[in-house]
Amino acid sequence: NSILLSDWLGIYLKKYPIDLLNDVFFLNNSLYISSSSMQMRIKDVFERLIAILLLIFFLPLIFIAIVFIFLEDGLPIFYKQNRNGKFNKLIQIIKLRTMKSNAEKDGVQWSKKNDPRITKVGNFLRKIRLDELPQLISVIKGEMSLIGPRPERPEIDLFLSKDIKNYNLRYNLKPGLSGWAQVNYPYGASLEDAKNKFSYDLYYIKNFSNLLDIRILFMTIKLVFNAKG
Repeated sequence: NSILLSDWLGIYLKKYPIDLLNDVFFLNNSLYISSSSMQMRIKDVFERLIAILLLIFFLPLIFIAIVFIFLEDGLPIFYKQNRNGKFNKLIQIIKLRTMKSNAEKDGVQWSKKNDPRITKVGNFLRKIRLDELPQLISVIKGEMSLIGPRPERPEIDLFLSKDIKNYNLRYNLKPGLSGWAQVNYPYGASLEDAKNKFSYDLYYIKNFSNLLDIRILFMTIKLVFNAKG
């Protein structure tokens, strides 16, 4: 029996490398998820509830992190950043600051592995993803999801969209704190890494379900406990 290449990629690789896909793939209705669908409504309600519970549960840890950030590198404690949200609408996320206060004096830069701009406390917070927790506020507000493609900075997205075909498809749904790309692909900061991550984002969008979200959630918890960042 013959099988479409795109189907084979989804079944066996759990991703869709864009260099192997034809234009017909991107016209598929399954890449356009309706926010009024039952699964999306369930996702929205439960993720907001989980975000409230997580924020309450982790407040003591966040407070301890605040103290250590202040002791090592002073103020500010939090770091605000513009990111692209659903349909490329600009949103502002809040993170615990993990880089030195003058980290972007030379302009917007991709964060690199072993980045010298990262503080000692920041390095630990990134490994266990504690720096991401203030973004739960964005989930409660409805600007982000717990699970979905990671939101990127507008300046970087502009660069990536020129080289990655149909890149903006990843914003057909709300961006997430964690996603299929984050639990399957190691940390990277290059065009090639972005292409690989996008191939996983496409898989998530095409195969979106509440069950897949639950699977990603448990994979994320495993990464956090293994301190893989």
